[in-house]
Amino acid sequence: MFISRGSGSLCLYRQARFRPSFTLRSVSSKTYDPLRILFCGSDEFSIASLKALHAEHVKQPDRIASIDVVCRPGKRVGRGLKQIREVPIKAAATKLSLPIHEIDTFTGWKPPILPEGPINLIVAVSFGLFVPPRILHGAKYGGLNVHPSLLPDFRGPAPLHHTLLAGRSMTGVTLQTLHLQHFDHGIILAQSPSPGFAVPNPDSCTVPELLDVVAPKGADILVEGIRKGLFAPPVEDAGWYSSEHNELTHAAKIKPEDRHIDWANWTWTDISRRHRVLGPLWSKSLVFGQPTGHIPTFQQRRVILSEFEEVQPLKGSEAFALVPGLPFIDGEHTVKSDSGKGVYVFTRDGRLIKIHQMKVEGQQNADALRAALKAGMIGSRTFSSYDAPFAPFHNPLC
Repeated sequence: MFISRGSGSLCLYRQARFRPSFTLRSVSSKTYDPLRILFCGSDEFSIASLKALHAEHVKQPDRIASIDVVCRPGKRVGRGLKQIREVPIKAAATKLSLPIHEIDTFTGWKPPILPEGPINLIVAVSFGLFVPPRILHGAKYGGLNVHPSLLPDFRGPAPLHHTLLAGRSMTGVTLQTLHLQHFDHGIILAQSPSPGFAVPNPDSCTVPELLDVVAPKGADILVEGIRKGLFAPPVEDAGWYSSEHNELTHAAKIKPEDRHIDWANWTWTDISRRHRVLGPLWSKSLVFGQPTGHIPTFQQRRVILSEFEEVQPLKGSEAFALVPGLPFIDGEHTVKSDSGKGVYVFTRDGRLIKIHQMKVEGQQNADALRAALKAGMIGSRTFSSYDAPFAPFHNPLC
């Protein structure tokens, strides 16, 4: 408690509650003015922190006097770009009746001046835009950020994805100051105690499942940090995690190329983990094009592997394991007799994948063999058992 509410302190409490310039004393003996917060956010992770701050504002308006919300403008999407997709935090802020400022750049923009005075603390959580020094210098207490990892590990815009891709069983959250020049290089004010907390079911955990765990913990560490006045000078570095615990990983932005299967280097664990964390993976393959005279032509098309599983090796298929990424089919079949037949491919570590569903560029998602036949990845003749009519998925020229 910042101010005692006992009978002997009731008068003092009432005075503090209605005097905006009153200086509060935290349990850590730091003092700070009632906070006028500019909260910059976007997604579900930031929404959890915003809701927690708002609850603290309602409970302790003498600690948090006001909250303004900054978010990115909605983007036009869909056919003809007729629909506008708003960032999730806008709806959350509207429901909480908080002032909203939509900006796509800080250039030329100034924070609002409130009747009680200027914004004195910037809080950026999963925002995406870099808060410039001009804005931070204008706030008496600078800025705070909540990051869903044990910094300095997994610095970057996609820490949850990379935590799961690295197969980590432990993770954490960090409260840091906003650095004047770089993302995720601020002073660590608070961090999940060593060794962090467990990733739920690390062998099957998805990003939404991990988000459900880290979001409330991030909100808690933010509110607790504000209660203790950790942002008030002099700030102290509370970081404990280092490269001695694990090799530090940069959590780079997830790009489409991250789902492009590297058959020559990825093991079954790599492939299955990326499929779980990033979504459907893709590769490339040569398909038959329109012939020029009597000369067949080929085109390179993207192939999305939407559904697959690891299976036991098939008898007689050992030769295909020598070329990871070379698809083959089992049994004899024709275009009209392909029921139950499968498309298979070996990984670098000799594990066999059966592809159930795939989407060839320009076609609909379908049964893997039917999709291959329709796209012209294989011919319409009958193939004998374990024939290999495909070009390899992994092509050095791709």
